[in-house]
Amino acid sequence: MEGTLRWSLVAAVAPVAWGTNYFVTHEYLPADKPLWGAAIRALPAGLLLLAVRRRRPHGDWWWKSAVLGVLNTGAFFVLIYLSSHLLATSVAATIMAVSPVVLALLAWPVVAERPTVPALAGAAVGVAGTCLMLLTGAVPVDPFGVAASVGAMLMSSVGYLLAKRWSARVDVLASTSWQLVAGGVLLVPVACLAEGAPPVLGPAALAGFGYVTVVATAVAFTAWFAGLRHLPAAAVGLIGLLNPVTGVLLGTLVAGDTITPRQGLGLGLVLVGLLLGQPVVARLRRTVRAPAVDRSCGW
Repeated sequence: MEGTLRWSLVAAVAPVAWGTNYFVTHEYLPADKPLWGAAIRALPAGLLLLAVRRRRPHGDWWWKSAVLGVLNTGAFFVLIYLSSHLLATSVAATIMAVSPVVLALLAWPVVAERPTVPALAGAAVGVAGTCLMLLTGAVPVDPFGVAASVGAMLMSSVGYLLAKRWSARVDVLASTSWQLVAGGVLLVPVACLAEGAPPVLGPAALAGFGYVTVVATAVAFTAWFAGLRHLPAAAVGLIGLLNPVTGVLLGTLVAGDTITPRQGLGLGLVLVGLLLGQPVVARLRRTVRAPAVDRSCGW
């Protein structure tokens, strides 16, 4: 039980870091070059982890790294970058909040993890809470932004499950670095052809990319894949609901926003949904319900 709780806390690092990523991307990074933005995020993060682990891909991990690099980093980062600039943070985060449901359903055919009733119920409660928390008024909705966000959510769900299926015998740092490097390398020539020269970055953009690269990518993805390795995919997906929670709390700290009663209710529902599908909660529930053992006769 302690091990499960520990890996849940490790996995939680990722959505908390990603919850700050929308704000940093929207406020400090150039909006007109999403391909370069994605490449600058992925490649340095992968090289950083590769320098730490110092292990190259081997065997079929060359093509697996390319596949995961596209699904989890390359194309995914482009779509996230686009949605960050085309959609309000509340809309983008709400769409991504559906990912626990998708992960729970896809985990059955991909990694043979059947969705449990608590996990599905937790996902439903969490999505409802996210809608209450974020969709609090009329906000502009760009159809291209919605398409980018939905595409990112579906693509990453498949990529996470394939990473869970393929990475059982590979070091987490190594496999994460290979994905990031592969995604970044594939993005650079596409960015050159489509967007020309890399953007000229000022001090604020450099600091923003530094944060996104190290914290929201290298550290966050390592923590996320470590959690996926040790926990059911549906449980990790629910931990991802901390992403919009972080966004709301960040708004109160940075922008001075006030949490309304509706947002407070939504935040509470998200946390309840998150807890419902966690293995450690299920184990506690079974322990409480288990009949006491009569030890008066030495049994």
